[in-house]
Parts: sequence; structure tokens; C-alpha cells
Amino acid sequence: MMVRVISVLFAVLTAISNGTASVLQRRAAATVPDSDVLHVSLIGKLLRQRVWLAGIAMVLVAAACQAVALATGPIAVVQPIFVIELPATLLLAGHLFKVRLGARIWTGVVAVTLGLALGMASAAPGGGTERAHGLTWLPVLVVTGLFEALVLGLALSTRGNPRAALLGLAAACGYALTAALMKDALARLEDGGGLAALFSSWQLYGTAVAGVGALFLLQNALQAGSLAASQPMLTLGDALISIVYGVVLFGEHLRTGWWLVPELAGAAMIAAGVAELARSPLAQGAVSRAKT
Repeated sequence: MMVRVISVLFAVLTAISNGTASVLQRRAAATVPDSDVLHVSLIGKLLRQRVWLAGIAMVLVAAACQAVALATGPIAVVQPIFVIELPATLLLAGHLFKVRLGARIWTGVVAVTLGLALGMASAAPGGGTERAHGLTWLPVLVVTGLFEALVLGLALSTRGNPRAALLGLAAACGYALTAALMKDALARLEDGGGLAALFSSWQLYGTAVAGVGALFLLQNALQAGSLAASQPMLTLGDALISIVYGVVLFGEHLRTGWWLVPELAGAAMIAAGVAELARSPLAQGAVSRAKT
């Protein structure tokens, strides 16, 4: 029980840290012109901004918290908790950009929080193994690559908030993959192989590649449109795709049967809360985007 509490606690800390990072990175990315989208020059310009570097520092804090959470709990438990990242992001954005938080935002925050609690209590995700089963990584990586290629292709064919939403989904898939790879890599350390087993596993280096790729996609999502477009796709996409990874790779399970009723009710509350947050003046663009 104590191990599960630690896992949930660090998952919550991860969500808060990621929310803070998103706000700081969004403030920096909004100053970059559209011509830099999906170019390395975007990162070069962001590196010259202190607020973006502060956001990266929070990303590192989040990564450390996520590692602890994944090492002590199933991925199907840890990643869905990140749904609270969206409310945290908007609350922090309101404070940073000095925008008054109205009833709509608070209603959305409550709905997302209660929906997450109901969904997690009903689904009771758990079980599974610490390491991925056999060669299941191969088809998972192939399908993930095809999915990312499709989403990026669609993103490049549009602009504005639709592009931000698609890039947010692509980043979500990248972060979910990063979490799955990280969990598998950490299992080598826990198996008694020590640091040698950890650093000799391809999953560790896969974690770094997937994490950097997801971070790059996130910067482009934040630059392309509003938080209302990118953050819901990032947050919800990460949670749902992570559950799929947990079931396919680690054999984790969710309750089914009549439990699907409260699970769907929780999901509906989360969806309603996210929609409410997305319609709030803050998320709709009350904060103007500076462009150079």
C-alpha cells in the first residue's frame, strides 16, 4: 500500500511540474514566428530565453518524479494521473499572465479532478509485470512509428489550432512511449543487474531519444496554437496511449463488466471538464500571443 501511495504522490508531482513547464515554455514559444515550425532553428531561438530554460529545468524535475512513480507503480496507474496537468497548466497560466480565473475554470478543474478519481477507483488499474513481454516491443514500435508519421503528416497540412492539436497528440504519443521505455529500463536496475544492466539496455537510450523527440514536438505544438488546442490532446492522449502500452507491453489490466459504467462516467466527467476549461477566456486566448 505504501508503495502505491508513493507512486501516486510522485505522479501528481510530475503532473504539476509538467504543467509549470508547459506554461513557461508556452510563454517563450509564443514569441517565435511560424516560419520556424518543425525546424531546428526553433530550439536555437528558445535556448536564448531564460523563461524557456526555466521550463526545461521543470521538465527535468518532472522526469525525476516520473521515474520514481514508474519504478513503484504500474504505468496504467501513473500516466492517467497526468490528466490533472491540464487544470494545473491553466491555473498556473492564469497566475503567470495575471488573468482572472472565473467560475468556468474552477468548474472544469473540479470536473476533471472528480472524473479522474471516479475513473481510477472504478478501473483499479494494476497487475502486470515490471518488464515488457518478450518481443512485444517490435510490433509496438512499428505501430507507434506509423501512427506518428500519420499524425505529423496531417499536422503539416494544416495551420493554427488544428496543427497545435495534432502536434500535441504526436507529443503525447512520444511521452507515453518514453514512459513505457523508462519503466522497462528501470526494471533492469531493480532486477539486481545494477547500473551495468541499466546502461546496457537499449530501452534506456530509447527513453532519451523518445523523450527528446516528444519535447521537440511539444515545443512546436505550443508555438503553433493556443493551450486550449495543444494541452488537452497532450494530456488526454498521454493517459490513453499509456494505458494501451501498459496492457500490451506489461500485461496490466483494468476492471471490465459493470465497472465500465462508472469508468465511462468518470471519462465523461473528464471530457466535460476539459471542454469547460477549453472554453474559458484564458484558454481561448485571453492571453495574447506575441509574434516576431
